[in-house]
Amino acid sequence: MRLKDKVSVITGAGGGMGRVAALRFAAEGSRVVVADNQAAAAEETVRQVRAVGGEAVPVTVDISKEADVKAMIDMAIRKYGRLDVLYNNAGIMPEDDHSVLDTPVEVWDAVMAVNVRGVYLACKYAIPHMVERHSGSIINVSSFVALLGCSVPQDAYTASKGAVVALTRSLAVQFAPQGVRTNAILPGPVETPLLMDWLVKDEKAKQLRLARNPTGRFGKPDEVVSLALYLASDESAWTNGASLVIDGGISVNYF
Repeated sequence: MRLKDKVSVITGAGGGMGRVAALRFAAEGSRVVVADNQAAAAEETVRQVRAVGGEAVPVTVDISKEADVKAMIDMAIRKYGRLDVLYNNAGIMPEDDHSVLDTPVEVWDAVMAVNVRGVYLACKYAIPHMVERHSGSIINVSSFVALLGCSVPQDAYTASKGAVVALTRSLAVQFAPQGVRTNAILPGPVETPLLMDWLVKDEKAKQLRLARNPTGRFGKPDEVVSLALYLASDESAWTNGASLVIDGGISVNYF
C-alpha cells in the first residue's frame, strides 16, 4: 500500500474529486479525515470508505473560517496522533464569476475566501505538526487557468488559482528544509458535479472547451487523484514546489 499508516486531511471530500480522493487514499492504507462544509456529504463519504474496509472520520468545516480550520486539524491530531498529508481540494466556482467588469464584489470576496484563504488557513495549522515530525506533503489544487488567459473569463477563480500556485512555491522553499513538501496540481476541466452542472446547462460553453482539448474530452476525477496519490506517497520524496499540469493538452494547444 502506497500510503500505509499515513494520515490525510482532504478538504472538499464530501463529493466530486474529493470523495474519489478519500476512497483512493483509504484504499492505499491512509486514514482519512473527510472535511466538507456539508455534514451529510462528509458522512456519506466516510460511509463509503468504511464500506470497503477503509478508515475515515468526518468533520464539518467552513474552510474560510479560522476557528473551523483549526478545529479540523486539531481533530485529526486528536484522533490519529499525526498528520502526513494535507490535500487542499476544496474550492468554489460561482456561475456569476465573469470578467472584472461585471463580477460582483461579494462574489470575488467569496471565491478568495474559500480558494485562497482556505488554503492559507489549512497550511497555517497543519504545517507545525508536520514540521514537528520532519515529514509531510501538502497538495494544493490550483487550475490550468492560473497559467493561461481566457476569452470566456472567470476572473475571481483565475486570480485565486494563480495565488495558490504562488503560495505553493513560497511554502515549498520555506518548509522543505524541515521535511515538508508542497506541490500544486493544475487540472484542466474535469467531470465533477461543480463543472458539469454548469456545462450541461450551456452546450455552447461545453463545446467551446472541448474544441480546445487535443484529447477531445474532459478529465476524469480519478485521473487527477492518481497524481495526488503520487504526491501524497513517498514516491514523490524529491518533488517539491512543482506546478503539475494535467489538462489533456489544452495549455499547449495554439490552434
